[in-house]
Amino acid sequence: MWLTDMKLILADRIIENGSLRIENGMIAEVAESAGQPSGFTVFPGFIDMHGDMIELELEPRPGVGFPMEVAVGHLDARLAASGVTTAYAGVSFSRNAKDGARRSFEHTSAIIRALKENIQGLRVDHRIHARFDMTFTDAIAALDGLLDAGAVDLVSVMDHTPGQGQYRNVEKLVAYRTRGGLSLDKARAQVQVRIDNAIPAEQLLENLRLVSRLCRDRNVALISHDDDTVEKTNLMADIGAVISEFPVTMEAAKTAAARGLMIAMGAPNAMRGQSYSGNLSARDAHAAGLLHILAADYHPAAILPAIRALAPADPDGLVGAVRMASAHPARALGLSDRGEIAAGKRADLALVDPSDRVVQTLSAGETIFSNGTAPRMTDPAQVAAVA
Repeated sequence: MWLTDMKLILADRIIENGSLRIENGMIAEVAESAGQPSGFTVFPGFIDMHGDMIELELEPRPGVGFPMEVAVGHLDARLAASGVTTAYAGVSFSRNAKDGARRSFEHTSAIIRALKENIQGLRVDHRIHARFDMTFTDAIAALDGLLDAGAVDLVSVMDHTPGQGQYRNVEKLVAYRTRGGLSLDKARAQVQVRIDNAIPAEQLLENLRLVSRLCRDRNVALISHDDDTVEKTNLMADIGAVISEFPVTMEAAKTAAARGLMIAMGAPNAMRGQSYSGNLSARDAHAAGLLHILAADYHPAAILPAIRALAPADPDGLVGAVRMASAHPARALGLSDRGEIAAGKRADLALVDPSDRVVQTLSAGETIFSNGTAPRMTDPAQVAAVA
């Protein structure tokens, strides 16, 4: 089966008018096309290493729980319609969550196990990204069990104690918490309680070492989250992190790159040109050569417009920007069978129309989303194979 007369975004160049032959779920041939260009563009399927959407799908309003099959099915449809073919669902362990509440020990463990049971047979290739609050010592045993059961595919470590990391500006955090209806005084008091209850630095370091060892023993990638200082970034590199996710400052991003970590930032940040929390702009990181991976974060539809926003300033143009959502996360996460349009790779593809809308998504050669406007697959009379 062929996709013909389309612009192809390869990992190293663009074929302005090309064709793809797909056999048994794989890309069998990449070719120049002799036909009339259709105006459609084929991107490699996007690989999202961090999406927080599943927690919101499960609890769209505080205290309003949805069944797992409803939540996962809707998220699956959203991802496929955004051109995402591989997605790591981010679920969090938080020390501050009450028992049974979202991000609590019991709740998150149950979500991960239920996710693994419900993602089989869905359209997108779903995987589990366990976000571990390094202050949550009691959750290490749960993480150990989940890793041992093969229920977790990626682990990130973070510290959301106010005064550092993502919340290094305490007053901004206080103001953010008032958006939920809290008074300024109550929000400030809650933040102060979290500061007062911070665990000792020695315990934090021991927790990090334990989690790092668990990941290393199970061959699961470990990534850091919200690095804000040179010291913290170096520590994360020392314990074996392979990605610095959402660095808060330019200094942290520079240190991560110098230590060989790939740097991931949110597509919404890149699309909008700023972080919603006032931290490092993805566009500024990109301009400094310090951005390697785009993640959906909280909105998968932001990936394509983020690519478009970064392409004009990328040294490799559109090709370079596309790699951030495909080849680079594939390489960082050990997904050697996907991430680019090339013979021998999975036929994970996103077709985009002249209005820059995803109109069809293929996973291993099978259509997992279509709005009915994509050109039909054909067997062209003439194609000239390229190397």
